[in-house]
Amino acid sequence: MDELARLERRLGYRFRERAYLVRALTHRSAAAANNERLEFLGDAVLGMVVADFLFRSDVGYSEGDLTRLRASLVNRETLADVAQALEIGDVLRLGPGELKSGGFRRRSVLANALESIIGAIYLDGGIEAAAKFIHASFGQLFASLPDPSTLKDPKTRLQELLQERGLGLPEYETLSVSGPAHRQVFKVACRIPALELEARAEGASRRGAEQAAAQRLLEEIGHGS
Repeated sequence: MDELARLERRLGYRFRERAYLVRALTHRSAAAANNERLEFLGDAVLGMVVADFLFRSDVGYSEGDLTRLRASLVNRETLADVAQALEIGDVLRLGPGELKSGGFRRRSVLANALESIIGAIYLDGGIEAAAKFIHASFGQLFASLPDPSTLKDPKTRLQELLQERGLGLPEYETLSVSGPAHRQVFKVACRIPALELEARAEGASRRGAEQAAAQRLLEEIGHGS
């Protein structure tokens, strides 16, 4: 059994047109006829199937809940984990430079390849085949969805918590910006005047530093998880 046939067994799908699968596994470093267009298609198919599943799974989810849950399922880290479980990296077609630098283990490469395979399955077998593959590959994740409220970013959680308690909005101040333009470090303070609390944090962006400072305040008032 060749490596593509073994991959098809892991995918649970046998291609009628094997050329689609070969294209999906071909990184741009290896050939002009690569998987970038399939990645674009697969991303759209994955997003639609995940959105459909979430919409049908709980009528109580708000639009914000659905958006956060979808983002948690289709982000690069999740896709890379699924790709690793399917051992997609073992059969990727990479150029010499990418192969030498360990591209078959790079999480962004794996995530893109998984989306490309979804696009390939869609072209070869239609939306039902693609949806079946997605449900099988993401089944455990679908079965253990987190509470959407836990997926809110720290700034949003802090703001909502303070509003619930009638304590007003948190205040953010940029204390300093240092480093060269391409590697700036932002230092910010987040304050809760009503509680006389302040936390400081640094980050590669102002937003990132604000999120880190908000998280520290959440932890200080016992809502860090």
